[in-house]
Amino acid sequence: MAGWAAMTPHPKIDAIVETYLSLADAEAPGLVEGLYLEGSAALDDYRPDTSDVDFVAVTAAEPPIGALARIHHRLGAHPFEGVYLTWDDLRRNPSDLGERPQAHAGKLALRGGVNPVTWHTLAHHGVTCRGPKPAELDIWTDPAALAAWTDDNLDRYWRRLVTRASRLPSPWGLATLGGYGAVWIVTGVSRMHYTLATGDVTSKTGAARHALEVFPERWHRVVDEALRLRADDTAQPSFVSLVSGLSEHFGADRRSLYASPFERRSDVLGFADQAIVAAHELYAAR
Repeated sequence: MAGWAAMTPHPKIDAIVETYLSLADAEAPGLVEGLYLEGSAALDDYRPDTSDVDFVAVTAAEPPIGALARIHHRLGAHPFEGVYLTWDDLRRNPSDLGERPQAHAGKLALRGGVNPVTWHTLAHHGVTCRGPKPAELDIWTDPAALAAWTDDNLDRYWRRLVTRASRLPSPWGLATLGGYGAVWIVTGVSRMHYTLATGDVTSKTGAARHALEVFPERWHRVVDEALRLRADDTAQPSFVSLVSGLSEHFGADRRSLYASPFERRSDVLGFADQAIVAAHELYAAR
């Protein structure tokens, strides 16, 4: 595992990176020439119990899919998720690249779409585990392309998710009764708004703090609730987490800012609708 020393924001990340690089170097020596962290690990918002470790692995040429699949199979259930790019890819607009191999949920997806957020985060916030520092690389960035992708994502992903979540007898409808759904939706739409307001990317916590500054007081309670849940580091996308989280609304152990999960759910969906509309307005005013 030459070329890497523990420099990440948390010991758990150090252990995952060390394991991954050991497996990669044993399977295909010299294949992974660069390894960078993005996401919460790079944006000072890593939560060891609920955060994934998001990575960009860089190879000299298109990597062998079989070797990557074996690496991630051996890595197992570690929350190590990311994309494989080449050095040439980093110099190009991701919209021109098509799909690239991606790791998700402990498995390798043979192909997955890429977007400007990854390039922007790596260029401006990336944490180096192996290879040159991002500032030493020629990484493509384009503020207009980042804004256009973000505006499109508001409807292509977030509006569709909120529409599904508005139907209670559905997976996302039920998820909005729990802490995971509240954090994912409130901070997710706030991140889109932040990017269109500032031209930069931010973490879930950073996005919620931004929302407290720019949205009316009417929505502060649901944003504060998302911040509380994020800090607690317990809200996960599972039925067990959903059921256990319901106790936060009742009895002596009550920690939620809401007396009812249904009341909170209503505010989560209402805030998301307002944030999406406001973010579209920011883009239209550019």
